[in-house]
Order: sequence, then C-alpha cells, then structure tokens
Amino acid sequence: MAVVPQEPIFQFEALMEEVDESLKKTLQNVHQGYPHETLTRFLKAREGSVAKAHKMLVDCLKWRVENEIDEILSKPIVPTELYRDVRDSQLIGLSGYTYEGLPVFAIGVGLSSFDKASAHYYIQSHIQLNEYRDRLILPGATKKHGKHIRKCIKILDMTGLKLSSLNNIKLLTSISSIDDLNYPEITHTYYIVNAPYVFSACWKVVKPLLQERTRRKIKVLSGCGEDELLKIMDYSALPHFCRKRASSPQKTPENCFSLEHPFHQQLYNYMKQQSSATRLEREGSIHVSVPEGADEEDIAKALESQLEKIKDMEVSDSSKA
Repeated sequence: MAVVPQEPIFQFEALMEEVDESLKKTLQNVHQGYPHETLTRFLKAREGSVAKAHKMLVDCLKWRVENEIDEILSKPIVPTELYRDVRDSQLIGLSGYTYEGLPVFAIGVGLSSFDKASAHYYIQSHIQLNEYRDRLILPGATKKHGKHIRKCIKILDMTGLKLSSLNNIKLLTSISSIDDLNYPEITHTYYIVNAPYVFSACWKVVKPLLQERTRRKIKVLSGCGEDELLKIMDYSALPHFCRKRASSPQKTPENCFSLEHPFHQQLYNYMKQQSSATRLEREGSIHVSVPEGADEEDIAKALESQLEKIKDMEVSDSSKA
C-alpha cells in the first residue's frame, strides 16, 4: 500500500481527537510534529482500515502510558558495567546515513548472545534505542536534509549464526512484537548480509513469526553486501562487517556495536543527563544556604557542594540498581 488517501487520514484524525488527554500527551512524542505522517504509518500497518489503525494506535498509546515510555530515556541502565554487558551481547549500532539521509542501523544477529543480563534489560535497551532514534536521530536527520525523514534502514549481520541462536527466539519474538505494534513502518528495508549455510534453516523457523509487511522489506545480499549497499550509501557509512577492506592500511573501521562508539556514548550520556534533570525536577529547586555578605567565591563553593551531594545521590542509586 504505497499511498494513503486523505479522507481516511481525516477520519482517523477525528477519532484521535476523542481520546484521553494522557494519550494525546504521549502521542506528541510519537508524531514529533508530524501527526498526519504518523497516522499514515498506522494506516499502512493495517492495510488502510481506519477502525483497525485507530485500535492499533490507541493500544500503542496505552502501552506507552502504562509502561512510562515517555520517561524511558531518563532511566539509563546502571551501573555502567551492566550497560556494557548489554551492549556486548545485544549488538546494535548506528554506522551512518544513506545518500537520502536515512539512518543506517547495524544489527549483529549472529553474534548477539543475550546471555549477560536478564531479558527485561534487553527489552528496555531496545525500546530506549527506538525512542532515541525517533526523538533525536530522525528529527536531526530531518533538520539536516530539509525534508521529513521518518524511516531508517537496518543491516542484519548473520556472521556467527548457529542453530543454537534459536534458543533466544522467545526474547527476539517479544522485541519484534514491540516493534510491529508500537513502531510500525519506520524501517524502510532490512538487508541481510554474511548469511552462512544454516541461515536457510533458521529462516524457516523465524519467517512465519514475522508480519507479512515486514517480510516484504527483507533483502538477502550476496556476501558482505558491500557492492549493493554502496549504491545507497557512502563507504564511510558501511558497518564494519560490510567492508571488504579497511579504508586505509593503518585504520581499522569503527565497531559501531561498541559502547565506545560515538553513537553509544552520545546515547548513554544523553540518558544520564535526562536522569539528572528528572531528579532535579522531582526534588524541586536547589536550596543553597550561604552566609550573609558572602562573596562570589563563597557562593560558588556552596553551589559546588550542593551539586556534589546530588552526584553522590546518583552514585548511591546506581550502586543499588
């Protein structure tokens, strides 16, 4: 379904005017200033049926409210060692952008072990990545390119895939369901690369679990996929596992899965900043007592002391997590 007529969008819009205020509030985080485009995504996900799309979106908004999704970017996984374990066993990263400005997300399907943390941390991390993409990455790309960018592409690396990978099928199905029901029509294409011979056997198990609209977007590329992918993106945007050679003999391509990669550093730092801001908002303004007639240096020291107390509280909370 390529184009959605205007009339169903207007009908859908009228129905959404009747939802509770709490749902309207979280809807703003979903549409990011593009409400018609968001309604179009949900209509496409339900083959143009206004009634089904309305139910899907309302269910999505209720899920967001019940699970406090609007606040999830202010809840970093702590301590950092635990977050590192999640990143090392749930391989995903942003490697660059296509010529059209679409973000390129790389996913290490074959080497993701999901064995260093409990399942809810992997689900939390996945949702945080989705929200960061939708609230910051895509709006940033829209601003840079001067046109609305609401889709991304995903490159799935099957290196290391084994039949034992199917042991994680329950967790992967949960993550896939979250995407299908709450983040529809955001991925433009899924490219599968480095597929070993066992891929066909795994695919037979996974394929029936995917929505038909998702299956239509999947393309299996030959080898590492470099030749095909270079038609839509620059070499620098290729994930490290798609490169036949290093960009220079002395330079090793960045591993976009690593916590040290700029994307993950920016994401994690952003969540920690949001956490601090939320704490200050919850506790109210900072009260600092200073002696009468204190000079600027004394006031600065008092402020610094109060901020250190806040940091100590954060460290204490992190150690309890």
